[in-house]
Amino acid sequence: MHATAAVVFATVFIALYVAHSVGDHWVQSSCQAATKGRPGWVGRAACTRHVLSLTLTKAVMLAPVVFLLDLPVTATGLLIGLGLDAGSHWWADRRTTLARLAQACGKAEFYSLGTPTHPAHPVTAEGAYAPTLGTGAYSLDQSWHILWLGIAALLIATI
Repeated sequence: MHATAAVVFATVFIALYVAHSVGDHWVQSSCQAATKGRPGWVGRAACTRHVLSLTLTKAVMLAPVVFLLDLPVTATGLLIGLGLDAGSHWWADRRTTLARLAQACGKAEFYSLGTPTHPAHPVTAEGAYAPTLGTGAYSLDQSWHILWLGIAALLIATI
């Protein structure tokens, strides 16, 4: 039983990790990415649309893995694992929540790394801010999501 659960955990985690990368970067629309952190219903709706499409991407990726490899997972485990992952993703992608967590953990300077608010932000040859994807906020966002992918995989493998 222990070896089987470990194999299911590893297999499910890999599938979720791949699907997360595709769903968070290829499936997410530019509008969702630009709007999901806005205050009010506009931001909440954009974030919800993103998380729905992301969770669907994960389910579509996970389904053939579970069926073709005949993994012993339950519908309950899948619903709880994917549901918790979706909720944690929505929470972080509202942006202010993750920024507050970074602040509380003493990571505010790292969170601002690569942005105009950081004292050592990237600049162009003319000295203007040079936008980059390599931000501390992005790194903390992705590591948060990967943490919850691991928790989701563990729940899927053991429930």
